[in-house]
Amino acid sequence: MFDRDEVLSITLSGNLMELLKDRTGEPQYFPITLSYQDVGSKVTSIPIKAKTRGNFRRDKANCYYPPLLLNFSKESEKTIFSEQDKVKLVMPCQGDQYVVREYLVYKLYNLVSPKSFRARLVKITLDDPNLKEKDKEPLYGILLEEEEQMAKRNGMVLVERQLVRPEQTVPGDFLNMAVFEYLIGNTDWSVQYRQNVKLIASDTTTMPFTVPYDFDHSGIVDAPYARPAAALAMSSVRQRRYRGFCISDMVHYEKVIAHYNQLKESIYSVYTSTDLLDEKEKKSIVKYLDEFFETINNPKKIKEEFQYPCRKDGTGNVVIKGLNKN
Repeated sequence: MFDRDEVLSITLSGNLMELLKDRTGEPQYFPITLSYQDVGSKVTSIPIKAKTRGNFRRDKANCYYPPLLLNFSKESEKTIFSEQDKVKLVMPCQGDQYVVREYLVYKLYNLVSPKSFRARLVKITLDDPNLKEKDKEPLYGILLEEEEQMAKRNGMVLVERQLVRPEQTVPGDFLNMAVFEYLIGNTDWSVQYRQNVKLIASDTTTMPFTVPYDFDHSGIVDAPYARPAAALAMSSVRQRRYRGFCISDMVHYEKVIAHYNQLKESIYSVYTSTDLLDEKEKKSIVKYLDEFFETINNPKKIKEEFQYPCRKDGTGNVVIKGLNKN
């Protein structure tokens, strides 16, 4: 399912109008059918259950489509979904070009670390005669690797214990993640409150690794609904703010900065080599990446940015408890 990069076309059919209208209270499962064409152009149809999920993006005031959870049955065996159980499907909130941009962020972090969620871009057709004609036009979505599969792929297990601080996670791995969040301009995360961060470890007693996800509020995606938390006193998600903990000795960043410099060409290539973005989007994102690499290779600038959590007059100690979204 996640071993290939080409866009997968799927059709969801059934009582989709009622499914997509389920925006309040405890979400209910609806029986629907997922169809796709295999390599031989044969159409494969799988009966599944689906329900809406999340908070921010489930709210109709925020997003046109709610995100979905697809629950596969045993009948998915011998299909590309045979190893899947409950898979998150990211639906467009306010335009599916932002879904494409978020998908590319997942591909970026796959370069940075194998301890990352894999994603598959899909083109979705909604098949329900009760839907408006405009809702039947194909749109982009993202299927996300399940948490347990991501952990198992890395030979680890999910860590559920609470009260884990950033300082209590694997240092090099945390810095990789924190610098990545700075690269993409994302402040919507925290380890303490498990806000858009999963923890995995070799067992439940060892120091955990951090795995980020959910990047739609990042500056590199630049979704129209994205806003930084008011407590951070930031003007825009395009403004970068380092959200790691205070580390006064910059020598601790040397390995992670060398890692990003080594990946520089591949990072740019994610955007410059894709046909999923237009030239205007590519130019804007390349400029955004330029600013990142200029900062991390300027001793004065990087110290000013990455020691922000040490400032007593800053918002570096503000912990994001969540922006009511999933």
